[in-house]
Amino acid sequence: MKLKKEDGNLLIKAAKSAISARLKGKEPEAKDSLKSKFSEKQGVFVTITIDGELRGCIGFIEGIFPLWEAVVKAAQSAAFEDPRFMPLTEDEFKTIKVEVSVLTKPEQLKGKPDTYVKQIEIGKHGLIAEMGYGKGLLLPQVFTEYKVNAEKALEMTCQKAGLPPNSWKEPGCKVYKFSCQIFTEH
Repeated sequence: MKLKKEDGNLLIKAAKSAISARLKGKEPEAKDSLKSKFSEKQGVFVTITIDGELRGCIGFIEGIFPLWEAVVKAAQSAAFEDPRFMPLTEDEFKTIKVEVSVLTKPEQLKGKPDTYVKQIEIGKHGLIAEMGYGKGLLLPQVFTEYKVNAEKALEMTCQKAGLPPNSWKEPGCKVYKFSCQIFTEH
């Protein structure tokens, strides 16, 4: 489902509203119009930053919830349950910027690992690496932010999975790519 800029703004608003509701000890309210417009199940990540620094990022790789519900759950998790950060405070809430990344269905890279680099387009694709109990995901914007090539992107994704950087070359490692529609609060 291709979303418009206005759709992205609605999703950002829903994310912020969900965070605000939790801060006030209330249940998030989603309007029926939001529920009907974003009823398709899609993967999504919500990223929270303060002054350009990461403050939380949580999401769902696959579409297990309708998009509106996934955004609400991911926003609250990013704000209050990201294990890398303390729960968001009311003072911090006033300064956050929210980014919503709506994911396409992940597609496993084909062929031998030495062909993977050619299958990845930096700026377009995010990656998932999976081997044993290790699983890690990096959104496409991470690779552009760090100005890395496809090989370095594969290494970073393996490290995110808790694996050695070159694990993507191992027979037991599965690598997936996906694209995102990214909506950033201004």
